Amino acid sequence: MRILNSAVQASLLAGTAMIAFPTIAMADDAPNDAGTDDTITVVGQRQQYRGDVPLAEIPQSVQQIDGKMLQDLNITRLDTALDLASGIARQNNFGGLWDAFAVRGFAGDENFPSGFLVNGFNGGRGYGGPRDASNIERIEVLKGPNGAVFGRGEPGGTVNIITKKATLDSTFGSFAASAGSFSTYRVEGDYNLALTDKVAIRLNGAAQDAGSFRDTVDSNKIVASPSVLFEPSSSTSISYEMEFVDQEVPFDRGVVAVDGVLGLIPRSTFLGEPGDGPTKVKVLGHQVQFQQDIAKDWVFLAGFGYRDTKFRGYSSDPELAGSRQTLEETGNYLSRQRRHRDYNTTNLVFRGEISGKLYTGSIAHHVLVGADWDRFKINLNQMRFRPSPYTAGTPITAANNAIDIYNPVYGQLPIPTSTIQDSRETQKSWGVYFQDQIDITDAFKIRGGGRYDHFRQEIVNNLNGTTTIVVKKRFSPTIGALYQLTDTLSVYASYGTGFRPNSGIDFAGNPFAPETSKSYEAGLRFVSPNNMITATLAAYTMKKNNILTSDPVNAGFSLAAGKARSRGIEADVNAKLPGGLNVFATYAYTDAVWTSAALDVSFGLNIQPGDPLINIPKHAANLLVTKEFDLGDAGVVTIGGGVNYTSKRLGETGIDFYLPDYTLVRALASYAPSDGVKLSVDATNLFNVTYYPASYHRYWVSPGQPRAVTFRVDFSF
Repeated sequence: MRILNSAVQASLLAGTAMIAFPTIAMADDAPNDAGTDDTITVVGQRQQYRGDVPLAEIPQSVQQIDGKMLQDLNITRLDTALDLASGIARQNNFGGLWDAFAVRGFAGDENFPSGFLVNGFNGGRGYGGPRDASNIERIEVLKGPNGAVFGRGEPGGTVNIITKKATLDSTFGSFAASAGSFSTYRVEGDYNLALTDKVAIRLNGAAQDAGSFRDTVDSNKIVASPSVLFEPSSSTSISYEMEFVDQEVPFDRGVVAVDGVLGLIPRSTFLGEPGDGPTKVKVLGHQVQFQQDIAKDWVFLAGFGYRDTKFRGYSSDPELAGSRQTLEETGNYLSRQRRHRDYNTTNLVFRGEISGKLYTGSIAHHVLVGADWDRFKINLNQMRFRPSPYTAGTPITAANNAIDIYNPVYGQLPIPTSTIQDSRETQKSWGVYFQDQIDITDAFKIRGGGRYDHFRQEIVNNLNGTTTIVVKKRFSPTIGALYQLTDTLSVYASYGTGFRPNSGIDFAGNPFAPETSKSYEAGLRFVSPNNMITATLAAYTMKKNNILTSDPVNAGFSLAAGKARSRGIEADVNAKLPGGLNVFATYAYTDAVWTSAALDVSFGLNIQPGDPLINIPKHAANLLVTKEFDLGDAGVVTIGGGVNYTSKRLGETGIDFYLPDYTLVRALASYAPSDGVKLSVDATNLFNVTYYPASYHRYWVSPGQPRAVTFRVDFSF
């Protein structure tokens, strides 16, 4: 309970305030009548890369996940929150130490966490551990091609987290405490103080001490994100937000499939070593944004970001090389590597942008012009002990570092003596971008834009004394159109290209060509007159080239030769109906396959055109329904439930190993005797289904959590 004591001493570290979305529109969004005061009043800071175009008028699919809903569902992690979004699938999470997901079938570099943004800054870079959800105001999932504004990345879409930041609106706060299954205890707090009509501060964070359904696996964390807002005048604002993370999480590769069969060992069986201790993760980050209204309808934004991450610890990982693995021959002994990792990264960002509205005759242009500069430094050091090659019938010795999967006995801690990774990498990039969304009429809008990126990568390999320098330049255009068929129904279409640099060189010493992509999307969007019902139906197709694959001629080297395609249909509905009935529903059909013959980059296994991409279900759906009952002076009762379905997925590239489909049910109930107090209980995986969200190899399979019940009390003022 050390962590909870620390949290109490820190007082208001934490939280999830029950407040509405922050207003990002300007006070003069409505047309001015004659004689109206033209003074511009800042009521909240705009978002970088967005301009003044409302989300409802963007010609692409956009899904929003409200932080209030995450609180009601007692969701405390980003990966669990993204399970609610259509078209997002979990990927290999690096032993539980980072967030990894694919959007519309395509994932990023498996050697890094997935790229997501936090207030427009890259929050997925580095080794910051799984992200906590305590300071999430809302999550925006912008589907489709975004490279023309955000730059290099995956073509499926962009996840942008909007955090809870200081506001001048009022002074308010909240505090919550929860206790649940597997000895999980958590406190959260959030306090916004409007010091004057120009200065506000906000303290927000969480502390958690958690056990696990996994044997011997415990974790703890403290996260905090204090922020400050200063508005010296009605046209100027400056905001600052800090990110602090201190986590300790054991490295856990999950369970194994014996001869390709899952479920032969309990999902609780830990196949690592408790003596490895936790992997320690530390993050310290800063975000600053300056906003200045420079004329009617025009705004200048400038931003600065700095983020430092540290990642250090031991792990005992199942050996994946067949010649060294004892399980296939013995049937019960699993040989393991033991590794020590010491990683750290720093990321420095500067950005600036001007956005506003101008007219050519009666046609309005929503113009956005900006530039950004980024430096990302990565220092990696990894040491390894590797088990000896194994011959069938020979005795199991310490050299195999093997554990009996049916009766694990812990205590083997061979010392890693071989350095397999010692490198320094520096990525420097800059980009300029523009976008113009044109209101041809009130109903017909078109968007065009593009971004030029210059990317330089320098990798110093201390093991062989080589230095590799890669320079890539790319222009990424996008176009789109939206037409309002009625006051409530719009149709849209968009096209865009993108790229993501590949790291490393081929056998001839040449840098790899970057991954390139093309994306097409079309859809329908419905918004009811009172905005109580929103719905989107989208269809898309994407192609990606230059995916890294194994070199068939030169063993141990790679080629940028793979190709893949993803296409699908997505449907999202969010309805707040009369009588306190709320419905949140999503469905995604995703057909993501290889389109070229290749060799898997990790193991050299054969891939044929039409083979599916790893961890991508063809069908995934969510349904969540809640109902409020007003008891008058006695308070408000809310009850609800949800269902999540995920179809089978490929569990290892290049072989016929699939993770089974699953259906999970959740239930929740709460009672609020007054406006400031709420008692709640929720149960996930209500029917205790055994399931496996994702894997990388049949010996690295992540098991899902059994039934878990959490009790929570919230106080707000």
